[in-house]
Amino acid sequence: MPQKSDDLKPDHQLLYQTHSPFARKVLVFAIEAGLQQRIEVIHHETSPTNRNDAIFAANPLGKVPVLVLPDGMTLYDSLVICDYLDRLHEGRKLIPHKAPKRLHALRLHALAQGMCDAGVLYRWETARRPEPLRYPPLAEGQKTKLIETFNYLEASLDPKHPITIGHIALATGLEWIEFRALADFKTGRPKLSQWYEEFGTRPSMVQTRYSGQTHD
Repeated sequence: MPQKSDDLKPDHQLLYQTHSPFARKVLVFAIEAGLQQRIEVIHHETSPTNRNDAIFAANPLGKVPVLVLPDGMTLYDSLVICDYLDRLHEGRKLIPHKAPKRLHALRLHALAQGMCDAGVLYRWETARRPEPLRYPPLAEGQKTKLIETFNYLEASLDPKHPITIGHIALATGLEWIEFRALADFKTGRPKLSQWYEEFGTRPSMVQTRYSGQTHD
């Protein structure tokens, strides 16, 4: 007989960062799957220009999130971690097993992941890189990817679709873009805006708000 979630004790560690959309995706996923009590969240600051030896010891890429399993094995990146977590719970799977539902969920996840990747590059060229070294055409190219993604979502997102990993990645990604004030995805996009606002009221989102700044 499976344990009740209230009886579970942390047997996994999530190496985390409070202002990473990729790390937050994993934590929101864990909460939605009812697994939060099995996970000890440990915050780490990471940056490409500021080495964190503890993270490099767990992930040779030096990035979070990293999930440390009970046997000491470490998992990365966020999609791999979420796939592992989805196998631990008995509820409805957030990464469907069969096509076409699986393909739709993973495609939306890929779009959200790519949106965040573009946002990271855009932020480097507009805020993080020393101003004399910034390359405005690259910034504009990344911003174009963001705008095109927002427009696509406005036209195609189904607000009634059951939650999948794709929706979790999208919601955490959009809130990160808003947190960093990178680009406006609300103006002129009422469908996307309403979905985002409603998703943001979920306990998994309320409990994991972004905070902090990158330390380069």
